[in-house]
Amino acid sequence: MGNPIWHNIHPAFKLNGVPYSFNELLDKGHALVKEGGVFERDMGTFLLGWLSQDPAQEVFTSGSTGAPKKINLKKEHMVNSAKATGQYFNMDAGHTALLCLPFSGIAGKMMLVRAMVLGWQLDYVEPTSTPLTHTSKRYDFAAMVPLQVQNSLEQLGQVRTLIIGGAPVNATLKKKLGTLGTHCYETYGMTETVTHIALKAINGPEGSDIFQTLPGVNISKDKRGCLVIEAPAIASEAIVTNDLVDIVSENTFQWLGRFDSIINSGGIKLVPEKIEEKLSPLFNSRFFVAGEPDEKLGQRLILIVEGTCNTKQLLLEIKSLETLQKFEVPKVIYCVPKFIETKTGKILRNETQELTYTV
Repeated sequence: MGNPIWHNIHPAFKLNGVPYSFNELLDKGHALVKEGGVFERDMGTFLLGWLSQDPAQEVFTSGSTGAPKKINLKKEHMVNSAKATGQYFNMDAGHTALLCLPFSGIAGKMMLVRAMVLGWQLDYVEPTSTPLTHTSKRYDFAAMVPLQVQNSLEQLGQVRTLIIGGAPVNATLKKKLGTLGTHCYETYGMTETVTHIALKAINGPEGSDIFQTLPGVNISKDKRGCLVIEAPAIASEAIVTNDLVDIVSENTFQWLGRFDSIINSGGIKLVPEKIEEKLSPLFNSRFFVAGEPDEKLGQRLILIVEGTCNTKQLLLEIKSLETLQKFEVPKVIYCVPKFIETKTGKILRNETQELTYTV
């Protein structure tokens, strides 16, 4: 009986410029756990788990829609996901990549898995909000969260292909990316789907609002209008999401918003993400809309903005937007100093909304 497929380290794989065999990588894992910083210790722990005989890898969900939970992913599925990404982008052995995401989440882990499986030359840096500040190297591939992208616009020319995940990319950032030569893609996925199962081009001639699935992914909708994912190569069972979508074709869909974030205001169902898209031209800072209890309406629409703002002036600007329906105008605007977020920069909406109770 041969070695499990996740033990097949591609001979072209390099980590920070150094090639590693299976045994050398095992030693590297022990060294990182013993001597590395927090980020490196997480990587070392993952490597030791990955190079074991255990067919499953323990990971934690992001916690953006609830408390983080521990799940076990099949390593075989993680290998298949890496291969699907390589096939989608036509990126095989020898390509260079940058890992600048926290290694505590699935996105950071999968960057390393892709490199080991596909034979990439992977450099890793301490995850910060400005990941390209201390490097002038050019890379074929990188993954970032929107905050990192926003803070790296002047350096993004160092990256040929960039995938952006962890949170939707707002219209203001999309507009800025439209002037860059970097090929930028927004991802759709979650821990349970081993990161992204679909991507959409943000800029260039292929720029679109439509997600295209990776090879081997089948999509449909349930009775609520939420996405159902069937992908035997990366998930043993169908995954029923809370994401409202329009199915455009057998391998494309448009994301509309979260079913569990719908606001019922006086019998009118409001999708926060669609309202936020209309409001985004007014903002350079982060913001979101939500619902709060109201005696007459059941829920009233509110707007929460990060930082300081002139609420009266902002409301006038909002009412002047031609794309906004009357019932999509927030009843109240709150300004909070700093949003609460996960380690990967996802806004924790419920926890942040609780800050408004003291505003």
